[in-house]
Amino acid sequence: MIFSVSQSSLAKALSIVSKGMSSNATLPILTGIHITAADGMLELQSTDLAISIRCKIPAQIDAPGQTVLSGKTLLNIVKNLDGSSVHFNATSSSCVITCGSSTFNLIVLNPVDFPEFPEFVLERSVELPATLLSTMVDKVYRVTSKDTSRPVLSGVLMTVENNVIRLVATDSFRLAVCDTNVETSALNDGFEMIIPGTVFHDVLTIPSESETILIGSTDSQVVFVFGDTTYVSRRIEGNFPNYKQLLPASNQTSVKITSSELSGALRRVSTISVNNPKVCMDVNTDDASIKLSTTSPDMGEASETLPVEAEGSSLSIALNYRYVEDCVSAAGSDVQLTLELQDAMRPAVFKTWGKINYLYLLMPVRM
Repeated sequence: MIFSVSQSSLAKALSIVSKGMSSNATLPILTGIHITAADGMLELQSTDLAISIRCKIPAQIDAPGQTVLSGKTLLNIVKNLDGSSVHFNATSSSCVITCGSSTFNLIVLNPVDFPEFPEFVLERSVELPATLLSTMVDKVYRVTSKDTSRPVLSGVLMTVENNVIRLVATDSFRLAVCDTNVETSALNDGFEMIIPGTVFHDVLTIPSESETILIGSTDSQVVFVFGDTTYVSRRIEGNFPNYKQLLPASNQTSVKITSSELSGALRRVSTISVNNPKVCMDVNTDDASIKLSTTSPDMGEASETLPVEAEGSSLSIALNYRYVEDCVSAAGSDVQLTLELQDAMRPAVFKTWGKINYLYLLMPVRM
């Protein structure tokens, strides 16, 4: 196999497929990147058996063929080259890589041992704006559970229906929901799927020149296609919790505050509360203020009072400040947050409205 390829194109493709490489040293073939050269295209593949990634880039093919090289080594070599073109000459036992005055002679792995890229026939699919979807995933994926005993909670529920995209995630302590309107006229029926949270996030951090991303499903897989990249993962089976029944129909107290003000106060108050994540929030609707306070047996006490717009009854609630910080970070800077409360032992609900509507429900901590 002999080919030449642009260093920048190869570096970009390797950064994409490297996300699928396994770190399992007991199966060395899975730590490699499978390279196929044919018909003026270079096809790179990686897999850890749970996910598989394929990326195609143009190249000058002088002799077609295939090989497998150590992914980590190849990535480190290519990203440090300063030439415009990289030349590969591979045999069944080695691969010589040259670029300018640099030469590398690498041991290769047998491509026959590399798993076949998953074949799929999509049962359903939808094409969505990539940048918008990426922003939405950023708002919810950190709420997914890390508890492997309940895999359905490690996923993001995505529904697309009547030109509305909605993403939902929960770890049973908190719930994040975001939705937006987008043109999906090509979709005849509703689309619903539970996508692994880490996969969803990783896919949408992959650089791409494509403005849209196609998401499809088979009976056991979720498939992402954008540009010349295909990403296949196992999908999550099961029933997502009925989150709608958790959303309060009304509230006793409503508070409006900017995200940057709340974030700053939380950051200051929590400096003495490393081992105690509880922050008390006392809402006073008479003087339109909210007081954040915390105590630490080892450090002492801290509090800060902020002016807010408040309606309804005065009340107090205790929340995990780390979870509140996640909410504020996801909402964005200088965004007006609406905090809706029922009482001290019922969930607090944070909301924002805009191009993307965002809701964050958080279970309270005992006072």
